[in-house]
Amino acid sequence: MTRWRRAERTRLQSERMLQTAETRRAASIVLADHLRALLNQHFGGAVGRVFSGYWPIKGEPNLRPTMVELHGSGATVALPVVEAKAAPMVFRRWTPTTQMVRGDWNIPVPPPESDQVMPEITLAPLVGWDCSGYRLGYGGGYFDRTLAVLDPRPFTIGIGWQSAQLATIHPQPHDIPLDVILTETGVQAIREIPW
Repeated sequence: MTRWRRAERTRLQSERMLQTAETRRAASIVLADHLRALLNQHFGGAVGRVFSGYWPIKGEPNLRPTMVELHGSGATVALPVVEAKAAPMVFRRWTPTTQMVRGDWNIPVPPPESDQVMPEITLAPLVGWDCSGYRLGYGGGYFDRTLAVLDPRPFTIGIGWQSAQLATIHPQPHDIPLDVILTETGVQAIREIPW
């Protein structure tokens, strides 16, 4: 199973990098519209909530403009940060003026002096996904480890491309299903959750 997952990650990342930057930009704008609608429908928006986004890498949907918008509307916005290998991530407060530093894999993150917060809603970028709400990530297990220990667990929205859908990711015991999978075509998977 490890070999299959590694091969699928490589294939899916290669395929998404074949999309032009303009195609990804346009699809990210549409995906952001779906995210706004989801937040409004199920949470009445994000005002007053703690919302964790992500900094896009390797052709992931770019929702940074949405993070700026949510911050401007009164949400507390955070980004996940890896502080130690094989440990859960922490979430540091982010604003549009935060002076970012390089974190693991050279991903920009808020600096260590930024406040740590506990998200109520978090976005998890997807390499691949299935209709049962399972996420195929980059293989480090950070999101699964983090979701397993957060109490209360945040409402977690997987963000990815429609083309990354798999029949199954062959979930393993450590894999945690997400609450919603959202792509540029809308909601793809949603767990039975009391709203």
